[in-house]
Amino acid sequence: MPLIIVTGFPTSGKSTRAKQLYDYLSTRITDSKHRLHLISDDSLSISRAVYDLAAVPAHTRSANASEKDARASLYGAVKRVLSDKDIVILDGLNYIKGWRYQLHCEAKAMRTPSCILQIGCTPDRAKEVNQARLNTRAAVERGGIEATDGPEPYEQGNWDNLVFRYEEPNPMTRWDSPLFTLIWEDDEAQATKTFEALWDTIAGDGRKVVKPNQSTEPRGREASGDYLYILDRETQYIVKRILDQQGDEAGGEVKIPLTNSTQEDLIVNLPTLKKLSLPGLQRHRRAFMGLNRGGIGLEAVGNMAADRIRSLFVRYLNDAFENEE
Repeated sequence: MPLIIVTGFPTSGKSTRAKQLYDYLSTRITDSKHRLHLISDDSLSISRAVYDLAAVPAHTRSANASEKDARASLYGAVKRVLSDKDIVILDGLNYIKGWRYQLHCEAKAMRTPSCILQIGCTPDRAKEVNQARLNTRAAVERGGIEATDGPEPYEQGNWDNLVFRYEEPNPMTRWDSPLFTLIWEDDEAQATKTFEALWDTIAGDGRKVVKPNQSTEPRGREASGDYLYILDRETQYIVKRILDQQGDEAGGEVKIPLTNSTQEDLIVNLPTLKKLSLPGLQRHRRAFMGLNRGGIGLEAVGNMAADRIRSLFVRYLNDAFENEE
C-alpha cells in the first residue's frame, strides 16, 4: 500500500490535514489485512530545535548533524512499516527534494506507490500561527496562563530559515507525482474530495503497477557459465526477428517465441510513429547489455538463462518504445 508524504511550510496546518487524512483512510480500509500508520516528528518525539541552524556553529551548518539524525529516525520508522499491506502517512516538513526522492525510491523498492500531499498556505498566515504559539509559550512561562498540550512553536529565526530553504514539489518529476494540494481555506467537503482523488489514484482501481528499476533487480548466473555469450546471442536473435517480422508500415506486434514451448510467446509492441531500423535497435540492445553485464558471477535469485533474457529484453524494448512516443 502507498506512502503518502505530507509537505508544506512550518505551521501551515500539515498535522491537522494529516490527522484528517488518517481519519478518512480509517473509514476506507475495510480489509483487516491492511494497516494504517501516521508517522511524524511528534510521534517520534523529535523537537523543533533540531532544525535550528542558529544553535550550531557556522562552519557546521551545511552538515547539521541533529537534523540528519532526525531524518534518519523518520526514515527508519517508515522503512520498518512500509509494505504492500501498510498505508504510511509521513507528516513532517519534508522540504528537501532529495529527501522526498529518497522516500520515493524506498517505496518503489517495496513495489508500492507513493504520492505527495502539499499543504498550501501563505507565509504570512503560517507566520501568524507560529507567532501565536510563541506568545502562548511566553504567557505560560510568565505564569499568566496554564500550560497546554498544544503543538510546539518554532523559534522565529528557525521558522524564517525553514521557509527560505523550502523546496516546492514539482509534479513534473517522478518523485513529486502524483501531487495533491490542500490550501488553508479548503473546508471539510473539499478536503474529502481531495482525499477521494488521492485514494483512487494510489489504492483504487486506477492504481498503477509499480516496477523496480531493471538496473536494481537481482540477476543470476547462467548455468553453463557462458553468460555473456547467452546475453549477446539472445538479444541479437530478438533484434533480427523484429527486423524480419515488422511490416512495411509502422506499428503492429512481433511475437518472440520462448525456448520452452509450453509458455506463451512474448509480444513486442512496435512504435506507431516510425518504422524501426537496425541502428536504433542496436542502440537499445547495447543499452540493455550494459545494464545486465553485471549478471556475471552473481548467485541466482532468478536464473539468467535464455528465456529470462528474452523476457527482460522484450520488456525493456516495450518500455523504451512507449517512452519514445
